[in-house]
Amino acid sequence: MNPSEKKIYLTFDDGPIPEVTPWVLDILNKENVKATFFCVGANVEKHPENFRQILAEGHAVGNHSFNHLNGWKTNNTTYIDNVKQCRDLVDSKLFRPPYGKLRKSQYSILSNEYSIIMWNVLTGDYDKATTPEKCLHNATKHLKNGAIVLFHDSIKAKVNIEYALPRFITFAKQKGFEFEKLYLREELLDKNYGFCLSKF
Repeated sequence: MNPSEKKIYLTFDDGPIPEVTPWVLDILNKENVKATFFCVGANVEKHPENFRQILAEGHAVGNHSFNHLNGWKTNNTTYIDNVKQCRDLVDSKLFRPPYGKLRKSQYSILSNEYSIIMWNVLTGDYDKATTPEKCLHNATKHLKNGAIVLFHDSIKAKVNIEYALPRFITFAKQKGFEFEKLYLREELLDKNYGFCLSKF
């Protein structure tokens, strides 16, 4: 994102789930921070109350496919249909490919309808080999203007995110960063969909 502005963009993948998402939302609420949640359709279907809470508290949402498919291991028809299945539950023109893995042909199709959002700060919170302290270090060591930071509101990430997220927010605020969420700008909704950012 814009390197001239001291702003960062906090994102969460793989939820919503009752074991983690409400806790994340509580932390964000206490810190007056807005974020973007890339939701798995199957989890939205199972836990609609958690999804509604994300929206009710003013956060942005994005499509993360219905079944968290790996684009490199999935044929185009199956992959695109899975994204469409998630679209029926998650009304958003933001898409993040699970694992960050997307074939060029899949990108070509999806980019006509979605802004495809990746990241440049990966916390590694989902990795069992990553300690909570390492997770926090990963989140802070490359933080710079315009950074898109990736955490996960998932069971695999629970221990690490509970340690790292509040400390990361404190660190970022002390460094003078503002938090913003991603959303589409209506006037750019043509075949080359664009997106912009909203202050909390």
